[in-house]
Amino acid sequence: MSADREKQTRVLAVSNQKGGVGKTTTAINLGTALAAIGEKVLIVDMDPQGNASTGLGVPRETRRATIYDVIVDGRPIDLSAVETTVPGLFIVPADADMSGVEIELSQADRRSYRLRDALAAQGGNGHTRYDYVLIDCPPSLNLLTLNAMAAADAVLVPLQCEFFALEGLTQLMRTIDMVKQSLNPSLEIQGLVLTMYDRRNALSGQVAADVRSHFGDKVYDAVIPRNVRVSEAPSFGKPVLIYDLKCTGSQAYLKLAREVVARERQRRLALAA
Repeated sequence: MSADREKQTRVLAVSNQKGGVGKTTTAINLGTALAAIGEKVLIVDMDPQGNASTGLGVPRETRRATIYDVIVDGRPIDLSAVETTVPGLFIVPADADMSGVEIELSQADRRSYRLRDALAAQGGNGHTRYDYVLIDCPPSLNLLTLNAMAAADAVLVPLQCEFFALEGLTQLMRTIDMVKQSLNPSLEIQGLVLTMYDRRNALSGQVAADVRSHFGDKVYDAVIPRNVRVSEAPSFGKPVLIYDLKCTGSQAYLKLAREVVARERQRRLALAA
């Protein structure tokens, strides 16, 4: 990878094998926030449920090319990404066809590297070259998740502030270690973001403190609160930053985006030193 490519494209897998922790919400709204501060962003919807696509206002009937076409048929990312209503934010949508990928690719060459190969080819022939690619992973360890982690530079982990959060995190760490050993030695943890934080609930504060004591500065300062506007926005096919910019959830995601960019700047400076 050239220095220019390294500078331009950072691939982050938004992953946690525990469901309901805010992965898709984080992918959508972090992507929107990054676009709002001037970055070019591609979201890759790797979940057969296609919730990221729906949440960004891409109706199922308009998903003529999906990540299925990229992974199974080799369609270029550049021809599969669709522009969202957010300037600078694109998405490769998903649909239920993705459910059969594991069987269809059972004998395929480089079956765990299909997404990595597709992303490596993006940005040529005058097409958009992205600053960030955010991969919205399914809540399970399957071929789709392995493709995401094999393609990613780092994993961004949304972590719900509730009792079983650390248990799910332990499982995810095992998966990341396995992927590093077998598929992607350079994979790292970009950071952990605390989600669904309820300041009225003492347990939320205790979980946040425990996570920070275990992972230190890997945990972002930005904390995503429980917020009705964040929950409502997907039903309108909008990121919460478009639905209600001034709500606490929107402001938290803007803060997270600034932190992500600052960490990337520090990482590049450290590499250049």
